Amino acid sequence: MKKYRTHNCNDLRKSLVGQSVKISGWINKKRDHGNLLFIDLRDNYGITQCIIDKDNLRFTELEKMQLETVVKIEGEVVNRSKETINKDIETGEIEVSIKNFEVLGTCKELPLPVFSDQEYSEEIRLKYRFLDLRRKKIHQNIILRSKVISFIRSEMNKLGFLEFQTPILTSSSPEGARDFLVPSRLNPGKFYALPQAPQQFKQLIMVSGFDKYFQIAPCFRDEDARADRSPGEFYQLDLEMSFVEQEDVFDVVEKLMVKVFKNFSNKNLLFESFPKITYSDAMLKYGTDKPDLRNPLIISDLTKLFNRDDISFKIFKDLIKKGSIVRSIITKNTKDKPRSFFDGIDKWAKEQGSSGLAYFTIEKNDKILGKGPVGKFFSEESLVELMKLTKAEIGDTVFLSCGKQNEVEKILSIARTKIAQDLGLIREENFAFCWIVDYPIFELDEITKKIKFSHNPFSMPQGDIDKLDLSNPLSLKAYQYDIVCNGIELSSGAIRNHIPDLMYKLFDIAGYSKQDVDQKFSGMINALSYGAPPHGGIAPGIDRIVMLLADEKNIREVTMFPMNQNAQDLMMNAPSEISENQLKELNLSLKAKK
Repeated sequence: MKKYRTHNCNDLRKSLVGQSVKISGWINKKRDHGNLLFIDLRDNYGITQCIIDKDNLRFTELEKMQLETVVKIEGEVVNRSKETINKDIETGEIEVSIKNFEVLGTCKELPLPVFSDQEYSEEIRLKYRFLDLRRKKIHQNIILRSKVISFIRSEMNKLGFLEFQTPILTSSSPEGARDFLVPSRLNPGKFYALPQAPQQFKQLIMVSGFDKYFQIAPCFRDEDARADRSPGEFYQLDLEMSFVEQEDVFDVVEKLMVKVFKNFSNKNLLFESFPKITYSDAMLKYGTDKPDLRNPLIISDLTKLFNRDDISFKIFKDLIKKGSIVRSIITKNTKDKPRSFFDGIDKWAKEQGSSGLAYFTIEKNDKILGKGPVGKFFSEESLVELMKLTKAEIGDTVFLSCGKQNEVEKILSIARTKIAQDLGLIREENFAFCWIVDYPIFELDEITKKIKFSHNPFSMPQGDIDKLDLSNPLSLKAYQYDIVCNGIELSSGAIRNHIPDLMYKLFDIAGYSKQDVDQKFSGMINALSYGAPPHGGIAPGIDRIVMLLADEKNIREVTMFPMNQNAQDLMMNAPSEISENQLKELNLSLKAKK
């Protein structure tokens, strides 16, 4: 005979009416109707309504019991009356008439209610995360996360991938984010690093002769929190394949993502074959390499248009002479919007730190003209040309930004989102995936003016390897790609540079000597010298995938035990101080901060 339960709290149905049952769980809610007390008992699986009448000798004891007390209830399954049937829960046609109960776990006064999903401060929610996780919405999110991971594992196995675990204690990397460091007791003065990603290890797995690897990999980066990024640690679907080109990786990932998102969401996929957008086109059309393709607004470059003599917008023309650019966003058929709408967008842009957004609406009376603060600076002929360049029509509004390229891209990227949200243009019922391709290998550091790797330093350059022009490194493109969904980057990936001589040359451009490479990447460069296959991969973020599927805006809502914005675990009081003995064992001493 089972001691605690014969059924879960989601099992009981009309077919069991008249049976004696045992169920155990938490008291989710109580309703006192005088002669009758209604108890909603909750476990991991669902809720069962239980009733006890005043004639029961233990009525008063149960009446005074604190919510979230853990109890075992023994009773009989009975039909609910027609007017009390609850169609919102699966057990809504029955209830359990309580004969006896046993308290299994007492509960103190609650710091936050569990039976509702009302907003509470982050500090309270994270300090009492074990209570927060009992709440219906976040509880379902964590169960969803588990199911998504299990599904991904199953699909990867079907695709012929083998799951391997890579080391957690490894060496520090000179590239990427800041490492978490772990002092070595057995090697005084030396440190391990927690892996930012299993990048080098997964490449070494390919060099070791394994063909397809994957792992649900923990990654550690000492960086600031964001809505779509946890501080400290996160998980990714890490995968790598041998003897592949870029399209082979795309094929595997697209098939997997389509299956995952179809299986776990009712939203539509705008594309089952994901569009490929070059990095340069993404920055031009969307102002970002993380475009939300549910948003129909497109950015156009109008810099050359301002060479015309019949445009008298002197402020912009003077800025262009100094190296600035002009780009625009066109909103369709917005001529009837009030002036306050357009002024509001301009004011908002200034609040973001830009000089604002100039605007006018294209109208036609006897001739085509621009109506609005800067419309008077454009002749009819210049407006006709503008309409050709941007596909604008009569009744559309033109928003303009002028400045340095990176500043214009930044403001128009967020303005594109802001305007689309205000106009209700974003198709919230959809998922829109895309690939961003053809990233430059190198970029110029704005502060030092030195050339550095733009993304992954291990990426293979595009073109004929024997004829690469290394004299103009900023023109080199990589077989490097990002996968983006609804404006959120899920992952970066690349076809890897598996040729040691070429790796030395590329690292030399970024300021690393052969000795630096041999020292910092000794395991990798040594392995590539012993016959390495062409290989490539990617690592979509598990947390971000689940965040999208759960329709959450913050990654903490799909993470079991997240840290706060300051990378602190308020529940476990981490990070914490350690004892003098522990410091001595590690050959460390602490220096007082001034």
